[in-house]
Amino acid sequence: MSLVLNGVSKVVEGQSHIYPTDLTLERGTMNVLLGPTQSGKTTLMRLMAGLDVPATGSILWEGRDVTGMRVQDRKVAMVYQQFINYPSMTVYQNIASPLKLMGLKRAEIDRKVREAADLMQLGPLLDRKPLELSGGQQQRCALARALVKDAGLVLLDEPLANLDYKLREELRAEIPRIFEESGAIFVYATTEPEEALLLGGNVATMWEGRITQFGPTPSVYRQPKDATTARVFSDPPMNFTRIVKAGDKISFGAGQTAAATGALAQLPDGTYLAGFRPDHLHLDAKGRDGLHFACTLRVTEITGSETFVHLDHDGDRWVGLIHGVHDLTFGAPITVWLDAAHVYVFTESGDLVAPASYAAAA
Repeated sequence: MSLVLNGVSKVVEGQSHIYPTDLTLERGTMNVLLGPTQSGKTTLMRLMAGLDVPATGSILWEGRDVTGMRVQDRKVAMVYQQFINYPSMTVYQNIASPLKLMGLKRAEIDRKVREAADLMQLGPLLDRKPLELSGGQQQRCALARALVKDAGLVLLDEPLANLDYKLREELRAEIPRIFEESGAIFVYATTEPEEALLLGGNVATMWEGRITQFGPTPSVYRQPKDATTARVFSDPPMNFTRIVKAGDKISFGAGQTAAATGALAQLPDGTYLAGFRPDHLHLDAKGRDGLHFACTLRVTEITGSETFVHLDHDGDRWVGLIHGVHDLTFGAPITVWLDAAHVYVFTESGDLVAPASYAAAA
C-alpha cells in the first residue's frame, strides 16, 4: 500500500499554494509535515484526502489513479486541530457513526467500536457525552472515530495544538503506539520541530508551498540539505552569519576567527553562510575552547527553566536558548560561546556544503 503524489500542485486565483510536488508514502509509516503557518501543510493534506483537486499532477493510491475521486469514495480519515464530536451523542455513538454510514451490521459495529475505544483508552467512558470528557479524552474520541473506519490513510492536522501541555505530552506518547498497531499511512502536520522529533518516522519540511526535504526524521534534523530546511527544523529558527574561509582560518566577522579543521579545512577559500541552533549557544564562555562572540543583549524571555536571549552580533540578530533563569541587563555587552562542532556551513545561496561535525558523525 502506498500513496504517490506525481507533480501535484494547487493554484488559487493565479497564486500557487502548492508548487509541483513529488512524494511517496509507504504503508505503515509515520510521516510528519513540518513547517510554519501558511507553508502549505493543510493544503497538501486536503489534496491527499481528495477534499481538493490538484491543478496539475496525479495522485495514486495502491497503484490506482484517484485524482479527482471524491473523499467519500476513499479510505481516508482526517482529524483537525479543532476536533469535532457530536455533542448529543455518547462516545459510543460518536465512534460508531461512520460505521453506520458504511452499512455494517450491529455486531460488527459493536466489535469495532470497542476495539477502537480500548486502543484509545476510552472503554470506561463509552456512555458519556463529549462535554463530560476532558479535552484529551474528547480528542481521543475524535481519533477513535477516524481510526475505526480502518482507513488506509489517516491525516492529522495539528490535532494537539489546542490542548494544554500535559494533554499534548500524553497524546504525543500515544499516537506512535496507535500508529504501529493500525498499520495505516499516518500523516501528521505540525509547526513544532520538537513534536516532529518525538513522533519519529519520516519528516517533510515545508516552506512557502514547497517540500524542501523528505526523509527519516533524525537524518533531516542532523543533516538539512539547505538553510531553509535548517531554519524550519529549529525552534527558535537557526541562527546565521556570513563567514570567510581563507587558508587555515575561518573569519566570523567582528574579529572572531577559528581554525579551519575537519570538513571546514577542505572548503575552497571564499564566503559562506554559517548556521547554528539556538540551544548550542552558552553564556559560560570563560575558559572554554571554541568560538566566543561579543554581542549586545536586546531582549530576554524567561520561560521557567530556560531563558531566550535575543542578541545582536555585528548586525546579525541571533537567539540563544539558555538553560536556567538569568537576570541580564538590556543593551549590555554579552559574550556567548559556541562549540565549533555545532556549526553548519552553507553556500551563500543556502545549499549545505559541510554539516556540523557532531551531526556528520551521528
